[in-house]
Order: sequence, then structure tokens, then C-alpha cells
Amino acid sequence: MELELLNLLLVLVVAWMGGSLATRLGYPSILGELIAGIVFGPALLGVLAPSEATAVLAEMGVILMMLYIGMEIDFRELGKASRAGLLAALGGFLVPFALGYYAVLAFDGTKMGALFVAIAVGVTSLATKSRILVDLKLLNTRIAHVLMAGALISDTLALIIFAGIISFADAGSVELLEILIVTGKALLFFAVTGLLGVYILPFLGKQLEKAGFTNRTLYFTIMLIIAIGFAELAELAGLHSILGAFIAGLFLRDSIFDRRLSKELNKVFYDISIGFLAPVFFVTAGYNVTFDVFQNNLTLLLVILAVAVLGKVFGTALFYLPSGNGWREGITVGTGMNGRGAVEIVIAGIALNMGFIDNEIFSILVFMAIFTTATVPVLLTWTTKWLRNRGELVLSSSEKQGILILGAGPLSLYIAKKLSGKAPVSLIDSNVDNCIRANNLGLNCIQGNALKEEAIIEAGGHEAGTFVSLTNNSEINVLAAQLASEGIGIPNIYVSITPSSEGANVELLEPIGASTIFAKKTDPYKWDYKLENKDFEEVSVEISENISSRNFLKQLSGKEGDVLPVFYENGEGKLYIYHYGAELEPGYKVHYIK
Repeated sequence: MELELLNLLLVLVVAWMGGSLATRLGYPSILGELIAGIVFGPALLGVLAPSEATAVLAEMGVILMMLYIGMEIDFRELGKASRAGLLAALGGFLVPFALGYYAVLAFDGTKMGALFVAIAVGVTSLATKSRILVDLKLLNTRIAHVLMAGALISDTLALIIFAGIISFADAGSVELLEILIVTGKALLFFAVTGLLGVYILPFLGKQLEKAGFTNRTLYFTIMLIIAIGFAELAELAGLHSILGAFIAGLFLRDSIFDRRLSKELNKVFYDISIGFLAPVFFVTAGYNVTFDVFQNNLTLLLVILAVAVLGKVFGTALFYLPSGNGWREGITVGTGMNGRGAVEIVIAGIALNMGFIDNEIFSILVFMAIFTTATVPVLLTWTTKWLRNRGELVLSSSEKQGILILGAGPLSLYIAKKLSGKAPVSLIDSNVDNCIRANNLGLNCIQGNALKEEAIIEAGGHEAGTFVSLTNNSEINVLAAQLASEGIGIPNIYVSITPSSEGANVELLEPIGASTIFAKKTDPYKWDYKLENKDFEEVSVEISENISSRNFLKQLSGKEGDVLPVFYENGEGKLYIYHYGAELEPGYKVHYIK
């Protein structure tokens, strides 16, 4: 027992080390956890060894992780997925799927093994893209929407095909009667879970609410029971438990509990699955990797790598052509969909345990996942710059245009008035007098607490594409920005940080992709006073070279003294809020006050 606990402790430590290092380098944590399992496991150092306890925890980790992934997928967004997103998903899955299948057969592999390799090269990683889209500031572009929809569709498609293969493998034959039985059991599973998810679970949620049950622990237990119950239903239907857990997550997303409680429980499941149990699975998955593949199957490894990368990129681009968005955008989307992740490793691990693939094929799939995921930031950065330089990086047609400003002081009102003719602008402030003054100026201001999600929604949060935190309290600004980003999903976040605030406030901005407004720490009181007393001057200056907003501000302050850059205007006359990280180009104008 003592050795089991020590082994688990070591697994968690190396998982944390590997995951943290990968995250710092801009990659998903599972990549680091896998590599940690390879390095510290039997393949290299031999510090860690398989055990029954870690195997049980790993299996539970997979179920809860698939539950969490399901909870992160919004079926409504899948339903609204554009034609371009569907084309990208099909091309990015079917082409590498077919190439991977025939590649394994060409090397005398089994048909069943070839099918699992095909699924693995067909899937894509949502986690990889989510992070890189934030880092490259692409969330409001068309390719971002296409990539997210494509990832969700391809992963869902992979799980359904995987479940079908498992069913037929368990049946042991492909006779007509067996096919009908397998198909019937699968359809019955989807019918029963659909009935439970659409009718029974919402009814259960309403009854619990009426009875006055508000205990988070109780709801967590209920969700856990539902997840394991759905997983068991999948097993009874001849499918795999991960499909049941995934479908449970889809229904549990927001159909049972109120929005606030759902988000709280989402975070709990994230901490338990992604933070604790899933790393155990990925580290122990690394135990099964063997470096013998570089001696015995190097050619197949290289072929699978080529199939995975070229099949994904050019398959996506080929299917993307009918969208009318151009072949360059198709290649860009293909490079973004090239990363693999959790779903692929889970499927490969199950195939290994069921004897459909051997350790060498499993190792090939792991090395393929590591290599392709590592290429995503590099290739996507290059291709998006390629589009941007050609003027072909298109903003999403569904981009939210609204602007929501926290704080209705003189500086906020100045910004709101300037932007009100360009886009719908709303303000939110806890001070009723500030709201009255804003409304008298013809602006829409809602009195409320911006640290409460319902207040942000009432102020128009769901229609906002930009959120500006501009109170005199840096801590409130950051907390409200986190809620606007993580709770509401507003993509562009700009936050005012005062000179007296601690560095920790700025560090909290990076995880949500937020920027410091005005590209510097600012004392709003000073500028509120100047604007209130009309003791200021508006100045515009044209940019003559490529320069960052921060460096331009340093140059400007050196010449003009204390100034406040409020907006910058591109060559087409579109106005943007001046912020840290903005790249200014020749012909742009900066509008500032002094």
C-alpha cells in the first residue's frame, strides 16, 4: 500500500512538472504529461512503473475527462456551424482517415489496427487551438470560428466511429444478424440517452430547484452518478464508456442546473479531471511507448507523420474550396487543425488495451501526436501572417460588434461618446448618479454590480465583442474582466491598471487574453478631472513606421510629456481602443489627449 501511494505521488509530481513546462512553452499540458510518462517510465529512466491503483485512477480520469469535454461543447454552436466549418471538419477528418488506413495496410497491418490508426490521425485537438487563437489574437476572425467548429465536429465524428468499431469488434462477426443487433443496440443507446437528456434530466433539475436544494456537493454527486450511469449504458450497448460520459457531458452542460451553478460545477470537474485524474492517465499512457519503433518501424512512423500532417492540411484545404473563402485560407485552417490531443491518445490507449494495436503502433501514434501538436503554433503563426500580409485575414461575419464599458466616469463617457457612432455602446456602473449622467448624454448605462454575471448580461454582455474595465479600482477591473471573458465569452478585453496596483493584477490578464488599456498603468482620477473641467487638448498623429503601441507611447511621452493615447485608427478609418500589444503600421493615426 505504501509503495502504491509513493508511486501515485511520483506520477502526480512528474505530471505537474511536465504539464507546467509544456504550458509555459505554449503547448497543452497533456503533451508535457505524455513526455513525462515516456521519460520517467519504463521506456527511459524506469523511475515509474505500472500499478493497479494508477490504472484504476487513469480509467476514472478518462471517463471524467470525456465528461468535461462534453460539458465544454455547446450543441447550439455545432448546429450553427458554418458551411465552411463543416467542410473543414470533413476534409480534415476523412482524408487523413483514408490515408492512415491504407498506409497501415500497406505495411501488412491488420484491418482493425488500421482503423484505429485512421481515427487517430483524423482527430484534432481543441485545446491546442483554443490557446494559440488567444495568443495570436485571432478569436474574432473567420478562421477561428471555422477551426473551433471543425475541431468539435471531427472529435464527435471520431468518437461515434470509434464506438461503432468497438461494437462490431465485440460482436466478433459481420454477419447480417450481428450487424442488425449491433446497430439496434447502438440506436437504442442513443434513443435512451436522448430521452434522458432532453426530458428526464431537465425535469429532475426543476424538481431539485423547487425543493430548495442548493448544496453544490449534492449536485456534484448527482452529476457524477449521471456520468457513470451513461458510461455504463454505453458499455451495456456494446459501446465504450467514454462515449457515454461524453454524451452525459453534452446534456449536463446547461440543461439541469442554473447557469451560475453549472459554471461552478464545471470548474470542479475541470480540477478533478484535467487537474488530477487525467494527468495520471496521460503519464501512464507514456509507459506503453517503446523506442524500438525507431529501429523496427521507422519507415511506417515517417509515413504516418507525413499522412497526419499533409493529409490534414491539404485534405482540409481541398474540401474547403467550395466555401469560396480561397485556398490560402483553407491551408491556414488545415495547419490550425493539425494538432492532436486528448481524444486521440484515449482512443489509442483503449485500442492497445483491447489488443487491436501493439506497443509499436501505439508509440507511433504518441510520437505523431507530439510532433503534430508541436507544429501548430509555428505553422499557424506563419500562415496567418501570410493571410494578413495579403489582406485576406477576414473578421468573422458573426463577430459581436457591441462594446461594454465598466465605469461611467468622465473618461469612460469620453470613450463611449467617441465610439457610439461606430458600434453599439453600453456602460455599467454601481453609482446611480453616474448612470443618470450617462443616460442624459444619450448613452445606455445600466446600474449594477459588474462582478455578477447577470448584471453584465443585462448590460448587453452577450452582444458585446469588446469589454473595457475602466474604474479606479484595479482589482475590480481585473475580476470583472475575468468574468466577462470566462463567464460571458467576450473576446476582446481591455483593462485599466492603476500605478499603485501590484504586479499580480497584470499577471492575471494573460490567461484570459486581456490587454492593458492605454498601453500603460493609468490614474483615471487625473484624466477624469481634466475631462470634467475641460482642461485637455485632443491631438492626432500619423504613424510613419511599423511600431508597437508600447514603444510608440514611449516615444510620444518623451516628446509631449504625460499623454493618454485613447484610440488608434487604421488606414480604412476604423477606430480601435489603444492598448498594450497593438501593432501600429504606417498610415495609422493615434488619437490622444494631453
